[in-house]
Amino acid sequence: MGGFEGHLYPGLALFLYGLYHALCASRALICSRPAQYPLRRPWSGGRWARLGQIHYVGLAKLLSACILVVQELHSVQWQLVFLSKKYPQRIFFHRKQWQHITLYATFFLSGCADLLSQHLLPRRCPELERGAQALGMALLLPLMVSHLQDTEGVELRAHGLLTQALFLLMLVAMAELWAPDSPQLWVLKAFLYMLAGSWLMHMGVTLFKPISGHRWMDDDQHDVIFVTTFFCWHVVLDALVILWVYGASSVWYRYFRGKSGLEEPGVVPCHLAEKVWEAELPERRT
Repeated sequence: MGGFEGHLYPGLALFLYGLYHALCASRALICSRPAQYPLRRPWSGGRWARLGQIHYVGLAKLLSACILVVQELHSVQWQLVFLSKKYPQRIFFHRKQWQHITLYATFFLSGCADLLSQHLLPRRCPELERGAQALGMALLLPLMVSHLQDTEGVELRAHGLLTQALFLLMLVAMAELWAPDSPQLWVLKAFLYMLAGSWLMHMGVTLFKPISGHRWMDDDQHDVIFVTTFFCWHVVLDALVILWVYGASSVWYRYFRGKSGLEEPGVVPCHLAEKVWEAELPERRT
């Protein structure tokens, strides 16, 4: 994640993913759905009609991970090597780039798990999707801690605050494995994804393209302190975005979708929803 683009694109991906979770959580809360994950229905209609039944989040993860890897390879002129015989005294090369690619690989694996659960397995497996997210966060955190090396001043403080947000996100992802139907965890996960994404984009602006045109100074305590102040503003603004998403979703489902958007009889927790649907299939066929 070196350079302005290396912070902007991953941050935008995280923020949009958090916004997606905020929409899912708002819909689940407003419609009184214990399950945040939507129920998968059997394929119906023609080839083009099936496009509307595809869950595109997994595909978006795969596509964004591939784009980020290509951007990382382009930054080193496609000369990404792990070992080189030309410099025997230096064993490993491009350690930052390999860290970044490993980070992106976690999103790629999470996208593969989503596609496997949503389209290839006989029934949807939310446990697999949540487990892939938790594993990705568990891998992301130590990589970010290692990423703090060779940084100081403003960059060290900014990356430290990002690591703090990712640590909390890892705890929430782990807790969701044991409490999948907890609305508090849904909202926290959406909020922390948005916080990590918005702060990562802000880091790109601060470190590489400051709005004032003047570089932030590592030896100036005022600049270092204001990094924390800006992070606190991000916390408040992202919380307001969560509230706005919930309010807009509430208006949509209550007044535009009408009564049918709120009443969903027979909804059960996500770990039982697929079994209920399979039990209803024989009745629907008759």
